[in-house]
Amino acid sequence: MLKRYSKTFVLFLVFVMAVVTLAGCTGGDAEKQGNGDEEKPKEWRINVATATTGGAYYPIGNSLAQIWSKNVPGVRAAAQATAGTPQNVELMVNGEADVGIGQSGICYYAYSGTGTFEGKAEPSIRGLLGLYPNVVHMIMRKGSGLEKTADIEGKRFVPGQVASATEVNSREILKVYGLNYMPDEGEVNVEADFVGYNEAVDLMKDGHIDATMIIGGLPTAAVLDVLATNVGEIVSLEEDKIEEICAEYPWYYPIEIPAGTYTNQDEVIKTIAVANILFVPEDMDEDLVYSLAEAVYEYHDDLVAGHKATEYTTIENAMYGMIIPLHPGAVRFFEDQGVDLSNVPQG
Repeated sequence: MLKRYSKTFVLFLVFVMAVVTLAGCTGGDAEKQGNGDEEKPKEWRINVATATTGGAYYPIGNSLAQIWSKNVPGVRAAAQATAGTPQNVELMVNGEADVGIGQSGICYYAYSGTGTFEGKAEPSIRGLLGLYPNVVHMIMRKGSGLEKTADIEGKRFVPGQVASATEVNSREILKVYGLNYMPDEGEVNVEADFVGYNEAVDLMKDGHIDATMIIGGLPTAAVLDVLATNVGEIVSLEEDKIEEICAEYPWYYPIEIPAGTYTNQDEVIKTIAVANILFVPEDMDEDLVYSLAEAVYEYHDDLVAGHKATEYTTIENAMYGMIIPLHPGAVRFFEDQGVDLSNVPQG
């Protein structure tokens, strides 16, 4: 009896050891697959916050989402229509957006708690890369007698819709000229009508306004319209004013509108631009940020196919107007590309 029991017990032990050995070969780390040596890529769900569907941000956001989903392992990205830069910041801070498109100046206000974000600092946002310039088009109605920006004093002017990024830009630029249309910011010497681009063009065609500021990529549809009908003309900003604006508000930088960009525009226009950038939360994975930046440039043709303005989205232009700190993953990527980051905030 004792001998039979011992044999059975030995067989039981052999069975248990076999099961344990098999489990060790086939189970274990959930990140392993195949032969146990290959790790599954992490999965990332990325929400790209853009702007309204009628602007450039939304199609660009869609292109970015497709590029990242197809070419960055583990990434599943989608674009979301929003009200623009201020809401994109809010969505990111609330954990509802992972990548935002925005004007660098507004992003700076959010980061620093100044300007339109006075007392509401959101220091957790970080820069990823520059996209393309929003070019300032200062447009005067033909027959109005206006030839330069200073001539707007006492005239009817459209700065953009209330609280829009364009309206903020108009306020900043006109301030350097000693011009103001906001009652709570000093003496008013410009009569403002707060409407959008298309409405501004219609008002100019009807002779109800003398000037407007339209800010967008090259070319911008509303500017095409007002110049093609020969109702308005773009005027250059003076060199000294360009320098003063860029010194006062460092997210602006000098730019030229090449002759022939628009119908009836035979001369080069000297003006300024404010950068459109991609921004991310400070706690985004560093390797992921590196891969997102890398894919933008590697698949640049696909990006341009989504919107012509992104022809400007090159490594050489990546730091124009970057006024908020770069994400460490972006720092590492651009340093690997030999980009000079000595004048770019990092953190």
